[in-house]
Amino acid sequence: MIEFDDVSKTYHIRKFEKQVFSHLSFTINPGDSLGICGANGAGKSTLMRLIAGVESPTSGRVTRTMTTSWPIGYSSCFQASLTGADNARFIARIYGQDADVLCDYVEDFAQLGPYFHQPVYSYSAGMNARLAFGVSLAINFDCYLVDEVTAAGDERFRIRCEEALMHRKQNGALVMISHDANTLLQYCDRGAVLYGGSLTFYDTIAEATEVHHRLQSRAA
Repeated sequence: MIEFDDVSKTYHIRKFEKQVFSHLSFTINPGDSLGICGANGAGKSTLMRLIAGVESPTSGRVTRTMTTSWPIGYSSCFQASLTGADNARFIARIYGQDADVLCDYVEDFAQLGPYFHQPVYSYSAGMNARLAFGVSLAINFDCYLVDEVTAAGDERFRIRCEEALMHRKQNGALVMISHDANTLLQYCDRGAVLYGGSLTFYDTIAEATEVHHRLQSRAA
């Protein structure tokens, strides 16, 4: 279970103050598959970092009894001067995994070829996403956090991502951010819309995406 209890998040940047969320309370249970809609800048990535525990709330409390992956997406979570393989070994040690087994899995899944043994700063955004996806799937988490990563790579890689995510969905929780309604419909059973600092839940992805598009049309 991941429980948000009256969570607010505010950033203070010099003399500028930005309140991203206000008084969020909700629960993600084992087996949930949640798709989150929201405009650019609404705070979707911040929400994912709070779910993962990468950031702490300004007020309120986040309680976790499930292990979570880091947010899998285009933002790099690796040390850029290390190779993909060295990053994978480092993460294996953090999570108490066999480094050789994890590296073999990532090298096979990510299909980076010789780049797997090159510094991450030489990677494209899509290659970063492949590496992040491969390392995340090499570790058994209770909840996987996904940020648009299924768009990375060629058709064969996208199919591998789809199959892997579907398998993880059957055995754990999944929280996904995507601007593509079809992607959310494919992976998620219920939806939520992040707007104006509030997160509103809906029984279906179709209803959530409809509300999201209506809000965006009104804003435009």
